[in-house]
Amino acid sequence: MKIRLHPLLTPSINWLLLALPLAFVFRFVPSFQNETLLFVFSGIAIVPLAGWMSRATDHLAERTGPGLGGLLNATFGNMPELIIAVMALRHGLIGVVKASITGSLIGNILLVLGSAILIGGIRYPHQYFNKTAARATATSLALAAIGLIIPSVFHVVAQRQGGGGLLLAQQHLSLAISGVLLGTYLLWLIFTLVTHKGLFAKETEEKNVVDCGKDKVWPLRSSLIALGLATFLLAIMSEFFSGSVEAAGSSL
Repeated sequence: MKIRLHPLLTPSINWLLLALPLAFVFRFVPSFQNETLLFVFSGIAIVPLAGWMSRATDHLAERTGPGLGGLLNATFGNMPELIIAVMALRHGLIGVVKASITGSLIGNILLVLGSAILIGGIRYPHQYFNKTAARATATSLALAAIGLIIPSVFHVVAQRQGGGGLLLAQQHLSLAISGVLLGTYLLWLIFTLVTHKGLFAKETEEKNVVDCGKDKVWPLRSSLIALGLATFLLAIMSEFFSGSVEAAGSSL
């Protein structure tokens, strides 16, 4: 006999949302203020909020088509790491910023791509992808990697030569490279979504369409509200998280 649990009693990542009000308690209630517990519970709350952001983005992608949908997934899929990095940068936690960016790169390249290849290969003898999109994305990744390496190389060389004004020169170089990378990204968006969007069209034959058991697609308004609310709460939790990381590190 199969027992059906109530939806609220079914194990879910949404249970972690209980950490959200607790984080507010440890942040704003004077008698319960504790930096270590704030760090722990704000970190836990980030997980389901990131999940809801991803879920809302998936539903938006279903309504906008493969081109814009892929852009939304790529942008908001990395939004949690970006928000954490911005909040940590406000507190001067450069190490946390580097760890967030590095973790995002490693997670997407190794975990996400590797899982897709492994799980897809278990079920299907052949997997297909758009070669044009893969080449364009790989080129963009290579340019971004070069842009991240150049300031480090400049720093090492300038330190060995002992030149003055090193910090200011590094800042100017980093800003210039950031501007170039941002401009390249905007041009890439125009290329993929406007001028050559036909090259990036999703090539899916009817025989390859599989019912993955997804939920009914949310209305556009509901998707936008869920995405906005999750982003807002994620920004608050990231602020709590980055603001308490030093005190939590000291106490632990």
